[in-house]
Amino acid sequence: MSRFKVAEKFVSINGEGPRAGELAVFLRFCGCNLNCGYCDTRWANTADVKYELASAEELVAYVKSTGVKNVTLTGGEPLLQADIAHLTELLGASGAEVEIETNGSVPLKNILSLAPRPAVTADYKLPSSGMEKHMLTENFSYLTLRDAVKFVVGDMHDLERAEEIINGYGLTDRCRVYFSPVFGKIEPEEIAEFMKERKLNGVRLQLQLHKIIWKPDMRGV
Repeated sequence: MSRFKVAEKFVSINGEGPRAGELAVFLRFCGCNLNCGYCDTRWANTADVKYELASAEELVAYVKSTGVKNVTLTGGEPLLQADIAHLTELLGASGAEVEIETNGSVPLKNILSLAPRPAVTADYKLPSSGMEKHMLTENFSYLTLRDAVKFVVGDMHDLERAEEIINGYGLTDRCRVYFSPVFGKIEPEEIAEFMKERKLNGVRLQLQLHKIIWKPDMRGV
């Protein structure tokens, strides 16, 4: 029986994505294959991070015990966990609405062929992250209007690159699209003005609610 490395699990307000503002159960897994310059969960990817080993059945039981329907699998990079598909299937079969937050570098075809199908919020890492070369644009073809692509923006160059990707792949016709500022690096007003100037219909500016409600570096929220 596979066991998952869980850095933390908790109930909170979903801070971003299509379900922003709704209650969700968060399962945060250890480990990531990227190293973004602005990463705010780097602690979960270190070799000495403390974690709980839990089976899929134990995690489903925990989710059920919360009474909360939305479940967010996050990290780190949750799709690196062995048997994450099995956990996703069990959660879906239990009646949970599963969302997977993924970094855009792991293939999505198999996870999005599951039934019931989870929703995905996939990052596209822009130049300021230092990780753009790892992005798998072929993942876009598997996304639907249930899913989202999130661009974490650190500067104007990032915004210009995001516009290229959105237009080049027709993302606003395929899925939901979000701009989210790197906390403390760019003002939301700059992003809003860019959207107005470029007439970016179908793109949403989104602030991370959990960093507004609680301290920006607080865990478990």
